[in-house]
Amino acid sequence: MTFQELKPKVQDILHHTEILREDKLLQICHLLLDNIDYYDWVGFYFANHEEKTLHLGPYAGEPTDHTVIPFGKGICGQVAVSNENFVVPDVKAQDNYIACSFTVKSEIVVPLFVDGKNIGQIDIDSNIIDAFTEADERFLEFVNEEIAKLF
Repeated sequence: MTFQELKPKVQDILHHTEILREDKLLQICHLLLDNIDYYDWVGFYFANHEEKTLHLGPYAGEPTDHTVIPFGKGICGQVAVSNENFVVPDVKAQDNYIACSFTVKSEIVVPLFVDGKNIGQIDIDSNIIDAFTEADERFLEFVNEEIAKLF
């Protein structure tokens, strides 16, 4: 399924008022995992700014031990500090990478902003090297802009 085909499906999930926010986010994770063949793990991390940590939220894919990540550590922790997208074509080339699985080859993390504040991020792993393009970035920015309306 193309990104253009997925956009209305994302909006449809998010506009159901009878579904809890956590369940909507989980549905988004499964939608992306099931429909983009090179997305092998999709999840959200949310910031605790007082503790300077990220906490795992809804996700789809293999379980992870990384349920709490300090700001600055790993790709997700770096995005919590930089407030910028981070595309990693080859995770083995990153010094500050937290390995979730030996099968992961590339990663993309896009911050989630609400009222200009980085409250978390969407994190996607791929088992294919150099899997992500600018089109993935734009699509995930769209997803996060839609999700931000829930907060």
